[in-house]
Amino acid sequence: MLKAYKYRIYPNQQQALAFEQHFGCVRFVYNWALALQKRYYAMFGKSLSRTRI
Repeated sequence: MLKAYKYRIYPNQQQALAFEQHFGCVRFVYNWALALQKRYYAMFGKSLSRTRI
């Protein structure tokens, strides 16, 4: 049986700013990796795997 818990947080201004900066970096890295995968597929017709550099 799976259970889920939801928690609500109430960060102060400094913590909220840290969250925004962190998730902004995460979004940048995700979009960068996605663009890299698309370029690789367009050039070679293969998917980019974690083991292939």
